[in-house]
Amino acid sequence: MDKRLRIGAVSYLNTRPMMYGVQRSGLMQKVALVADFPAKIAAMLLNDEIDIGLVPVAIIPRLKEAHIITHYCIGAVGRVESVGIFSEVPLEQVEKLILDYQSRTSVNLARILLKEYWKKEVAIEQAEEDYRHLIKGSTAAVVIGNRALVQHKKSAYYYDLSEAWQQHTGLPFVFAAWVANKPVDPDFEDAFNRANAYGINHIDEVVDGLDFPDYDLKKYYTQHISYTFDEEKRKGLELFLQKLTQL
Repeated sequence: MDKRLRIGAVSYLNTRPMMYGVQRSGLMQKVALVADFPAKIAAMLLNDEIDIGLVPVAIIPRLKEAHIITHYCIGAVGRVESVGIFSEVPLEQVEKLILDYQSRTSVNLARILLKEYWKKEVAIEQAEEDYRHLIKGSTAAVVIGNRALVQHKKSAYYYDLSEAWQQHTGLPFVFAAWVANKPVDPDFEDAFNRANAYGINHIDEVVDGLDFPDYDLKKYYTQHISYTFDEEKRKGLELFLQKLTQL
C-alpha cells in the first residue's frame, strides 16, 4: 500500500518558488505530487483525494478538519498584479462581471469588494473554460494567475483585488495556504517548511528555469507575491473568512 503523503499544488507561476524547494528536497520520495488549478486542488482536498493542498483559503470553512501548515502562503501586501478585474471601461461603467472558475477565493474577494469597497451592483456570470474574449464593452471579468499576467497587455483597465482589499481593510491578503485535512507529522511539517523556504530563498534560480516573456517574474516574486505567512496575514485571513459568512 502506498504510504506517501498526497500533496496537491496549484499549477500557477506563483507557486514555482515553493515547488522548486520541495522538488529539490528529500521529500519527493515521501510524497505523491499533483498540480492543477486552485479550485480543482481544493476539491481534491475536500474529497480526501489528497492529504495536503496549497488551496484557495475560501475552502477552509468547508473542511471537516483544516490544519494550516508551514510559515508560507501565496499572499500579497498591496498590489499583486495576478488577481483582478479587467475591463475595457472604467469600473463605474461595468454592468456585468464574469467570474473566473479557477478560484473560489478570488471571486468571493471580488464580491466582497464590490459590495463593501466599490459599493457597486453588477450582474454576475459564472465562467466556463476560457472567457477572456468576452471582456468587451461593459462586460468585465475576474482573471487570475498566469492568464492575468498576460491580460495586462490586452485590457485598458485593471483593478487589483489585493490592493483594493488592503485599502479597504488595512491588511494584507492571503490567497492560498498549505492546508492539511488531517494532523501532519511534526517532523514532516518541519522538513516541508524548510523545503518551501529553500525555494523562496533562491528566486534567481527559479526565474532562470522559467520561460515567461509576458511579465518580469523576478519583480513578480519579489515585489508582488509575499510568501511569509506572518501575523498580519493571519489577521487578513481571519477577516476574509469572517466576511465570507456574510456573503
